[in-house]
Amino acid sequence: MRGGGAADGGPRSGPPCGLLEADVSGPDRIPPGAVPALELRGLGKRFHLRSGGILRRRVTELRAVADVDLVLPRGGILGLVGESGSGKSTTGLMALRLLEPSEGQILIEGTDVTALGHAALKPWRRRVQVVFQDSYSALDPMFTLAQVVAEPLRIHGIGDGASRHRAALDWLERVGLHRSYGSRYAHELSGGQRQRVAIARALILEPAVLIADEPTSALDVSVKAQIINLLQDLQAEMDLSILFISHDLSVVRSLCDRVAVMFSGRIVEEAPTEAIFTSARHPYTRALLDAIPVLDPRQRRRRTFRDRAEIARDVPVLRRGEVTGPVPEGAGPRLMPIGPDHRVAAVLEGEAA
Repeated sequence: MRGGGAADGGPRSGPPCGLLEADVSGPDRIPPGAVPALELRGLGKRFHLRSGGILRRRVTELRAVADVDLVLPRGGILGLVGESGSGKSTTGLMALRLLEPSEGQILIEGTDVTALGHAALKPWRRRVQVVFQDSYSALDPMFTLAQVVAEPLRIHGIGDGASRHRAALDWLERVGLHRSYGSRYAHELSGGQRQRVAIARALILEPAVLIADEPTSALDVSVKAQIINLLQDLQAEMDLSILFISHDLSVVRSLCDRVAVMFSGRIVEEAPTEAIFTSARHPYTRALLDAIPVLDPRQRRRRTFRDRAEIARDVPVLRRGEVTGPVPEGAGPRLMPIGPDHRVAAVLEGEAA
């Protein structure tokens, strides 16, 4: 994937209508490649659950996400994978500030936006957009598709009604739908068509970062391939940075430059995509790879499946010679560098797990 970025106040490849270049004011220009598009530092989320009656009410703390460190470079695609309930979507929602983190920092193009108020955050919201898994509930059923796609322009005060409408039709065409679809409604479309509309709505503001939360999980195989190809084309055209959240490892392998693996709310391994698929070190990563369907029945018989409790107990133990960089401080499993851009949650030999 290509590196580099564009001015915060203008488009990368230019939307068909040219609205943003003329109408947008936002964060200052950042030199290409100077800072990551998105960075999460020590991000965590705790939920407080109440149970019992009025007199015996109990509050328990659920730690859904803990100590997440991720870097999404400009023009890169980072896959975030794990089973349902591992914390992937919670991490994505925190990166969007749709869910407030309990601890940690969120940096967009080098600026810490973790504590920004609504007014100060608004220009940065334009820089990070999202495509959700359920395209039907994400699209307003009372709006025409042109109104749906143009809504972000209206919210940010870009252009007038006529220019926003033209921009929406241009973007529908850009994602593979005829301009006549602008007068239709979401319920008239197939799942794949609705997801194309969701992508058009997310990208009409020319963001720096797209967070795609399971965007293909509800689609047929052929439609899934079309959406992946569309994302690849738009990413190359716009030099877009994508955080791709998924449990479908085959899709992740075809799309992403790097992969981060989440288990029980923590990152347990991160590496370039092929390194994850060919030389995974963490037991949970290997379990995910074992779960990928295979055609060869002999390979099926050789695969072993382990429960989560067993995986949680099986912490990798590294010798100091295997760690290729500074050993992180602390006790217990922590992400350690074991090769070029490869980190795994492990303990040092002689430490208690």
